[in-house]
Amino acid sequence: MNFFALFGFEEAFDIDLSRLSNTYKSLAQVTHPDKFSQASDSEKLMAVQKSAQVNDGYQVLKHPLSRAEHLLSIRGIQLSHETKTLQDPAFLMQQMEWREQLEDVEHAADQEAALETLDKELQQHSQAQYIELQSLLEVNSDESDIQAADQIRKLKFMEKLHHEIELKEDALFDE
Repeated sequence: MNFFALFGFEEAFDIDLSRLSNTYKSLAQVTHPDKFSQASDSEKLMAVQKSAQVNDGYQVLKHPLSRAEHLLSIRGIQLSHETKTLQDPAFLMQQMEWREQLEDVEHAADQEAALETLDKELQQHSQAQYIELQSLLEVNSDESDIQAADQIRKLKFMEKLHHEIELKEDALFDE
């Protein structure tokens, strides 16, 4: 299913999120299963399926990382359930440094400040990666798509690390 087509968007990384939201609301109203309560069983089933597609499409398109991954899947590059690892030694070293920083937080005099510093650094790197991802996806060539897939892998790691930072922050405040 091409969610860009479902929502009437060009296949592009940069989309109008306000328009996406408005289109979602319209599609959700039209496809809502309650509107088909008096319909035949097959029409009810079709309404449930269409409603699920609209909901899934909205979730995919509203998040930049899943939107980029969906765009690549349309272009023939599947990232889900893959076993390929990054081959970027500099980024692998950066990953190790971030992991060490996260572990060192427990021994920091000001744990909250240490977490905040790490999170800010991570956000700066993420922003740079998203800019690079957008540029690569705009090129729309096999080589740039392969590089974009690597950017997505990096961003997925950074999202996971950001979530771990949030969990540590929550644990700090629960004490």
